[in-house]
Amino acid sequence: MEVTFLSRSFLATIAMVLAATALPSGCDAHSQTFAPAPSPTSDGTTIDQGIAYVLMLVALVLTYIIH
Repeated sequence: MEVTFLSRSFLATIAMVLAATALPSGCDAHSQTFAPAPSPTSDGTTIDQGIAYVLMLVALVLTYIIH
């Protein structure tokens, strides 16, 4: 009987410690403010530049094959 009482109190203590550390406190939960989302890093010019590089590489390969 005593072993059962000790194991139950041990499990209850573990549960209270986990609940105290895992759950946010009431006053801290509402005081958090989040930063705004960052703006997009690509405005399409990098994609256009990549396409231009690929087209120039294709033109270079075709020129090499033709000559």
